[in-house]
Amino acid sequence: MKIRRILATAVAAAVTTPVVFLSAGPAFADTPKPTTSKGATAQQDEPDGPDYAELARLEAAVAAAEQKVEDLKAEREQVKNDLLAGNLGKEVVEELAAAEEAVADAKAARTAAEAVLTAAKEALTAIEADATATPEQKTAAAEAVTTAEAEVAKAVAAATAADERLARATTAWNDARVALAQKGSLLAEDIKAAEQELADAEAAVDAFWEDKGDFEECVEDGAVRSTLTGPKSITIGSSANFSLTVKNTSDRDLDSVRSYLFAAQLPESWEDIDDEDPDLDRYFDIDWKTAANPKWTELDFQDDAIELGAIGKGGKVDVTLRLTVDEDAPAGEGIAFTTGEYENEDGSCGISEQYAEVEFDIVEPSEEPEPEETASPSPSPSTSTPAPAATSGHTPQGGSSHTPVTTGGELAATGSSDALPQVAAAAGAALVLGAGAVFVARRRKVNA
Repeated sequence: MKIRRILATAVAAAVTTPVVFLSAGPAFADTPKPTTSKGATAQQDEPDGPDYAELARLEAAVAAAEQKVEDLKAEREQVKNDLLAGNLGKEVVEELAAAEEAVADAKAARTAAEAVLTAAKEALTAIEADATATPEQKTAAAEAVTTAEAEVAKAVAAATAADERLARATTAWNDARVALAQKGSLLAEDIKAAEQELADAEAAVDAFWEDKGDFEECVEDGAVRSTLTGPKSITIGSSANFSLTVKNTSDRDLDSVRSYLFAAQLPESWEDIDDEDPDLDRYFDIDWKTAANPKWTELDFQDDAIELGAIGKGGKVDVTLRLTVDEDAPAGEGIAFTTGEYENEDGSCGISEQYAEVEFDIVEPSEEPEPEETASPSPSPSTSTPAPAATSGHTPQGGSSHTPVTTGGELAATGSSDALPQVAAAAGAALVLGAGAVFVARRRKVNA
């Protein structure tokens, strides 16, 4: 699974159900990883070996099951939409409309024929009462009544036929609707079965790794601490620089450190978030560089993380980030999160229990940013680092670093009525969870 989808989904879920994520954070401390000992067989290390082929088969089964669930859900959604819109098949719908029109026409024709008959009868009565009427006139009046009666009989027959046609068309329409509803019910069962297939496929992947031998645990600790600072506002269609500092606060050297970063555009309403595909980062592009890697490097979330290499005890790495806002981005609020992880040659590894975040406004080119600096309230004690010199058109803002906190199963109070700090805390915690999930999955593949 790609990190972009993991983190985006995690952030959206955290926004809507923050307590779940904040209370679930420590669970990743118990996440197992394979050992890096030399006891692994050559077949496990060989990319084309039988173990790799088996893993590829299992992961392909997971992907196929995921696609099956997605396709079935899309089909069921289409069935629901068809039921609401009355899309029951072209022939059925057209026949019902034609039958209804035929009934209306037959009714009108019958009414007209009956009116002619009534007039003919009245004329015959008048002729018969007229002493001066000739026999020819009386015969003609009687024939007019007979003709009108025949026309009424034809109209009645046509109306009856039209009513029968409408009854058949209505039955067919109802049958089609029932069939579509039944299809929806069957699809619901198919989805349930497909989700079980997916769960079984994922369990098979887990079982594959469990069979690989001894496992060690990645800890959740404060060995890696991140500080993020950036501008208070970014103009749509432009770029702005952020500063990320990653420090080794442990009592030992860390052999390999990396940072995860996620930027999100906050919608006006959380009802606008698509649970299946939040895509909150769609308006942003991020590049990064360090002293060791001085060229701008695009941060593709699918490439996992910003690789910082080894950081000695008490050491740090400064990262310059360039965040670009797409020209079609809406004005509003944005937020960026970062967290870190490490692994050592002796097999030990850890996921940071701390994350850093910075909030910013996404403004139209004509808007003037506010002159004062702001800092986001945090759900726990925070530290701020002065922002770097602002680039043209941007006002600097202090960043915050946080450790997610829960109190009695609820989000810790932020002291602010603004929902943004709570979103920051929840989504930041989700970032830690998402990073941990990707970290473990990636290490498993590397060490297999």
